Amino acid sequence: MTVTLADVAARAQVSPATVSRVLNGNYPVAASTRERVLKAVDELDYVLNGPASALAAATSDLVGILVNDIADPFFGIMAGAVQSEIGGPGGRAGGERLAVVCNTGGTPERELTYLTLLQRQRAAAVVLTGGAMEDGVHQAAVAAKLRRLTEAGTRVVLCGRPPAPDTGAIALTFDNRGGGRELTEHLIGLGHRRLGYIAGPEERTTTRHRLEGHRTALAAHGIEEDPRWTVHGRYDRQAGYEATLELLRRDPSLTAVVAANDTVALGACAALRDSGLRIPDDVSVAGFDDLPFSIDAVPALTTVRLPLAEAGARAGRVAMGREEAPAGGIATVRGELLVRGSSGRPRGSSGRPRGSSGRPRG
Repeated sequence: MTVTLADVAARAQVSPATVSRVLNGNYPVAASTRERVLKAVDELDYVLNGPASALAAATSDLVGILVNDIADPFFGIMAGAVQSEIGGPGGRAGGERLAVVCNTGGTPERELTYLTLLQRQRAAAVVLTGGAMEDGVHQAAVAAKLRRLTEAGTRVVLCGRPPAPDTGAIALTFDNRGGGRELTEHLIGLGHRRLGYIAGPEERTTTRHRLEGHRTALAAHGIEEDPRWTVHGRYDRQAGYEATLELLRRDPSLTAVVAANDTVALGACAALRDSGLRIPDDVSVAGFDDLPFSIDAVPALTTVRLPLAEAGARAGRVAMGREEAPAGGIATVRGELLVRGSSGRPRGSSGRPRGSSGRPRG
């Protein structure tokens, strides 16, 4: 059932004229009244300028792209690729669409706010990039927003994000489990048996899936994981640096460090160097994603390449209706293991050489 201005007024216990003044911002309204009206708008999921005419019922030339952090190359690459594909016929400005990148900062509140704003603007398409929050209440709220968007004619594509069943959203999901497993199997194949793992934030699906792949590889080779070997942190360089120092403190005998992504891996490399350890002679390091700088690290990072640009471009084409959606509305994008100089065989049967104190030598 369509929510009307009168419904909002009844919920907020004000007149329809007051609701209109709050939403249009063209007349002073008491702060408490304004807050009550906006709360009612959110609770009822009211869309501004509802379907009072055929024009209002149509979608606009706007395309929303949701990212956690536009400064992170992982999201920047996908957002840029999506934007490169959103032109074409159908828009009212020379066939072009207006791309709006919404930076959520990884917070669930901002994600919901942007979805609401894009719904009110009747966006032609919405592309959500990266992992989802591991929170049942938030996931249900997002699913409700996505369902309303698709029912109103907005194409919704999830790029690098798990599927959202029964919402009408198309999912191009990354095989993070498979990539995590292959990466750890590579290190095990080199002879590593004591592997530290720097995971991302615990509340993200990407974190859980990559860690599950790592643990699957350990179990398949009969390696019992020590709880000391896993540290969670942010997806940034500083977190990688701090987590690596913590791993070395917990277990100085580690011969390899697997990082949640390449940015974290760079921080791990810096921490190892500052601790007087050589890569890969003393400790091997591996990342994930194959971000642009990974090949230029010294030594170059062993990593799993995710085709971020290709996936983003495909998401853009699907969102614009220029490419058919995958069968069943879901496609799995697989990564490729890239073996480079940051991984090598551990020294000796017990790992790297040690001094008399049991601490690693420089």
